[in-house]
Amino acid sequence: MALEEIVANRQAGEMHDMLNGYPSDGEGAPVPPPSRSALDAEAVKLAYRRWANVYDLAFGGISRFGRLRAVEAVNGLPGTDVLEVGVGTGLALPHYNADKVITGIDLSTDMLAKARERVQRDKLATVHDLLEMDAEATRFADNSFDIAVAMFVASVVPHPRKLLCELKRVVRPGGYILFVNHFLAPGGVRGAVEHAMARASRSLGWHPDFAMESLLPPNDLARAYIQPVPPMGLFTLVTLENLPD
Repeated sequence: MALEEIVANRQAGEMHDMLNGYPSDGEGAPVPPPSRSALDAEAVKLAYRRWANVYDLAFGGISRFGRLRAVEAVNGLPGTDVLEVGVGTGLALPHYNADKVITGIDLSTDMLAKARERVQRDKLATVHDLLEMDAEATRFADNSFDIAVAMFVASVVPHPRKLLCELKRVVRPGGYILFVNHFLAPGGVRGAVEHAMARASRSLGWHPDFAMESLLPPNDLARAYIQPVPPMGLFTLVTLENLPD
């Protein structure tokens, strides 16, 4: 096992220990305080309305490694029907293999408009549809997709566990659910900085102090494949096979 994977797994274990005393979600899984995971939908919409015109310039570079690693992982998985959750301005869309069929959803009308412009400009034949939709309550039928990938979304939605449940519903059994996201460092200088940045969550549109346990219950966390994304491990790629609970 690579050193970066050992470190990531150790950090996940430390965060799990920290959360043992939190109240249960009704299924025996501890749930962190809402302040670590919740942004209301209107705050997200307002934030991304402000960011839409400059998003690619402001965040495209820093998120590039995580985005490309996630798409690379999707391209290497079996199945063709892919749901991209939080498609944003469509930065990832040009990088999918030709055999994938992509449906993208986002809560932001402004970001989706940019994504549609990209699809037309770059003639992206892999993109089937781009829809304005709440990731926690989609309109898709059960078992609609082979793969769902959520890029930089888990720390934005109001209820991350609800997002996970919804993706488990729309992905076929044996399919895959992937998240690439920034997760809270368990301590040290980076952890202190992330806690300090949390005060600006509503303006940023995401939570810098977002713990992985806010998204994954213990059983899923134990079997997830967790990979820090180079070069600095600022983002993490999580791959979860969609198996019955």
